Amino acid sequence: MNPSAPTGRRVLVSGASRGLGRAVARVFAAQGDRVAVHYNSRREEAQRTLDALDGSGHVLVGGDVSDAAGAAGVAEEAFAGLGGIDVLVNNAAVNLRHPLPETPYDEWAALWQAHVSVNLLATANLSHLAARRMIDQGSGGRIVNIGSRGAFRGEPDHPAYGATKAAVHALGQSLAVSLAPYGIAVASVAPGFFDTERVAHRLEGAEGAAIREQSPFGRVASADEIAEAVRWLASPAAEWASGTVLDLNGASHLRT
Repeated sequence: MNPSAPTGRRVLVSGASRGLGRAVARVFAAQGDRVAVHYNSRREEAQRTLDALDGSGHVLVGGDVSDAAGAAGVAEEAFAGLGGIDVLVNNAAVNLRHPLPETPYDEWAALWQAHVSVNLLATANLSHLAARRMIDQGSGGRIVNIGSRGAFRGEPDHPAYGATKAAVHALGQSLAVSLAPYGIAVASVAPGFFDTERVAHRLEGAEGAAIREQSPFGRVASADEIAEAVRWLASPAAEWASGTVLDLNGASHLRT
């Protein structure tokens, strides 16, 4: 065996320039996997993610996954850079405020289209591209989708986000059944509120206190905690978790 040859699995993480995507890329790299770090517009932040990863053989992949052609371009560039694909983490997402009573119709329609295009269709399209490549490789694989607690408890200020994340959960369960004969396991995580650069301002003052009080632990999650769950669901040991939607919300929303 060539000691300089790349080792580990080949992992594509969409939306990995910062936040949860960065944390997910980091946990895979730390265990010896090679990661394709995807970004849309934040190239400099994505480069910082790439530069901070343990190991070698990682690649930077830019592109807009909100349309079918863009998603195909991202997937093909990632597959070429990694030499294939073993794990896909669908993390790219839009989450913009649009409460119905306050949002003009034209803005409402545009924001729904944006959420559907990124949160749902990009997830569906990247899953198709990755799964077909995994099938051709003949060695199985893993797909992990980033869903949301909001799919279950409602998102009055972000209804398109909640709705599209519920659809992502349903998509993952459908694909889990479809892809199991090929050794491909598909699962989703449903995080509650977790701390990232994008939402740090909301954790200040009275709003921050109210958000922390949602959990009996009196805090929010870290991105690293969510990333560790993603890592496990993508592991060889987690095949029997295929089809699951894993709640990660610190007992802030319980369902049966």
